[in-house]
Amino acid sequence: MARFGLLNPWEGTITLPDSARLSKPRVKGITMVMDKGLGLSETAELLSVTGEYIDYIKLAFGTSALYPGELLHEKISLIRSVGIHVYPGGTFLEIASAQNKIPEYLAKCHELGFSAVEISDGTISLSPAERADIIMKSKRTGLQVLTEVGKKSAVESLGVEETISQVKRDLQAGADHVILEARESGKGIGIFNDNGDIRNDFFMNLIHNIKDTSHIIWEAPLKKQQYELIRVFGANVNLGNIPPGEVLALEALRVGLRSDTLRDILGKEIIMALV
Repeated sequence: MARFGLLNPWEGTITLPDSARLSKPRVKGITMVMDKGLGLSETAELLSVTGEYIDYIKLAFGTSALYPGELLHEKISLIRSVGIHVYPGGTFLEIASAQNKIPEYLAKCHELGFSAVEISDGTISLSPAERADIIMKSKRTGLQVLTEVGKKSAVESLGVEETISQVKRDLQAGADHVILEARESGKGIGIFNDNGDIRNDFFMNLIHNIKDTSHIIWEAPLKKQQYELIRVFGANVNLGNIPPGEVLALEALRVGLRSDTLRDILGKEIIMALV
């Protein structure tokens, strides 16, 4: 499959309002897509249109166990052929942990061609030592490691201090990125309240204490969440759980091709002109 850079076919006529957006390969400004079961042709179409804007594709939950084997191999190979990391959802690793199959699980991930793994305990419980051990074993297998911090149930939701501690522990143990849980709904979990709005006290406490958020991937499936995080961190914030059909819309937000961020960019330009 052909690869294209972050090209603007309107170049010379209209430039992107926000020129700060990084092209691939990039270590920040990551977009992680949540794939709940796209077929091979759908995946190929997604990659042909939006491949340069995607950095990770997560085969959500335990869905990778439900694909026909040959199709799964083909899908993983196709995704990796355009320089995108692909990995199975963290729930699948939790099942492997509950069945005492972590070494076998990691070996199978490598065998199937996955380039990354997600380590979470959203449903089960892992001690800090167990999380660190799985991170270490995953790195030894040659996989990129993404950990996820947070619980799937709102009643078990982590407090801010516990969230901060776990983020720091995972990064110290060698995680490449830490994902902050928001599920596919983006409501009532993590930094978001039941309406999907940012819980400001929680959020500000988090970023004040973590300081370097370049390794954080914020799950933000809703447009208003994406906009707020871009407004705070800029075009190159790491965002996850993006639906496949929303990748271009998110990229438009990042570069100022939607009213929300364009308004902010034009406002800044006016202020700069007056200074």
